[in-house]
Amino acid sequence: MLEKRSLFEMFLALIFLSLIGCKDQQKEGLVQKHHNLSETEKPNLIFYLADDQDVYDYGCYGNEKVHTAAVDRLAKEGMLFNNAFTAQAICAPSRSQLFTGKYPLKNGCFANHTATRPDIKSVTTQMKNLGYQVVLAGKSHVKPEGVYQWDREWEPVPKKDVPRDYIPLDSIEAYFKTSKKPFCMFITSKYPHGKYFDVENPNADDIKFYPFNEHKKNDKAYVKAKAGYYRSIEEDNTQIEKVLDLVDTYLDDNTLFIYSADHGVSGKFTVKDIGLKVPFVARWPKVIKPGSTSNQLIHYTDVLPTFMAIAEGKSPSNMDGNSFLPLLQGQDVEINKYVYGVRTNQNILNSEVFPSRMIRDKRYKYIRNFNSIEVVGQNLTGKANVDYFIKRGANAHKNEPLEELYDLQNDPFEQNNLAQNPELQSVKAKLKQDLFSWMKSQEDILDETIGNMPIITPKGNKGFKLDQDTPRRKIPDSIKNTLTVNDVTIIEHW
Repeated sequence: MLEKRSLFEMFLALIFLSLIGCKDQQKEGLVQKHHNLSETEKPNLIFYLADDQDVYDYGCYGNEKVHTAAVDRLAKEGMLFNNAFTAQAICAPSRSQLFTGKYPLKNGCFANHTATRPDIKSVTTQMKNLGYQVVLAGKSHVKPEGVYQWDREWEPVPKKDVPRDYIPLDSIEAYFKTSKKPFCMFITSKYPHGKYFDVENPNADDIKFYPFNEHKKNDKAYVKAKAGYYRSIEEDNTQIEKVLDLVDTYLDDNTLFIYSADHGVSGKFTVKDIGLKVPFVARWPKVIKPGSTSNQLIHYTDVLPTFMAIAEGKSPSNMDGNSFLPLLQGQDVEINKYVYGVRTNQNILNSEVFPSRMIRDKRYKYIRNFNSIEVVGQNLTGKANVDYFIKRGANAHKNEPLEELYDLQNDPFEQNNLAQNPELQSVKAKLKQDLFSWMKSQEDILDETIGNMPIITPKGNKGFKLDQDTPRRKIPDSIKNTLTVNDVTIIEHW
């Protein structure tokens, strides 16, 4: 009897083990199935970039006088970021950060109309390696082609009775209809960048003014330009709305759509928040809670690492940015302790030698103006032709001191410089120390030494030289064409 029981128990044990084995095989099958789905159903990534629009000029950011229906819709359906930044308030340097995950000095494009370093692996390489097609639809403004090898690229298209070309909507729609692989698409608008619409009989009451521009309420030319700018913003929102309709028609809800603008027009060429703080709104129906907000510091250099994380890749350690995917997933965690800013006034129409750097946390901002009138004497070289441009740059910005410190919690428009406030000297010292440390890590052409004031120029002196006239800058005949290779810092890859 005992022997029969033992055999029976062994039989039951074998059945139990067999059932466990079947369950384990089923579990492995489920895991494998999920793994395959994650490879074939990675989310599509769309980044819509407007051109030259202040963060203060959106309904969702508090301006009730400007019509931004499409962006306001995105904010309701997704997440609005209150502390998003670019490092440079100029088109090409701002875009290069998005596409490389590196600040302008590290990626090489820190003056307008210049090139990224040729050895950089940009978004086109990084995302292709993760199984994505990478597409540019609209304005480019980045180079060289060897760094930015788009799978598809469509130029802006002409349109009647509007001041700027339109985004290529037909090409975007055709691509949405036929795309097989997951894609990363940058839709880059030319709006609201001037030339603006011509608005007849504009009214200053229809414009929202802020501390930085309220003194211009009675300036008729300014009000007219601002009214045209508002109208151009509205036109861009018609484009965004059409894109969103295409997304909702042809793509599933596993699509991340981000809207931003490359920098603020009111602070263009500066390191003030009116230039560097950008609108940033994200919609991802499967992930982002509608109507949510984030106050964490994020930066354009964070976009590529975030896209790579979403694609289940890992960004290389030499990228400056950090993934903010946890924020999209609803976690309120610190992404960056600081964000940084760069100012290079050379290679613009009003070119002057007046470089600045900025460091900012959630509350305080420190700015260093390296060719301030306060220290211009120590920056002089003894060469008359070089010193002419150093003095000219300092005088052109004579109201900007060597150091600026702002309490952004109490002074968000940076009207009250606290650099000499005795109670904030420890705050300033810490920010200054960390700024110089960051500059060193970026291999900056500047350092904390007063007296180091390089004049930058491309290899071969092509493109721009300080010692030549521009439509907005006249140079004395005695100074024209006098700068030599011994007087300038040549940027080899430009």
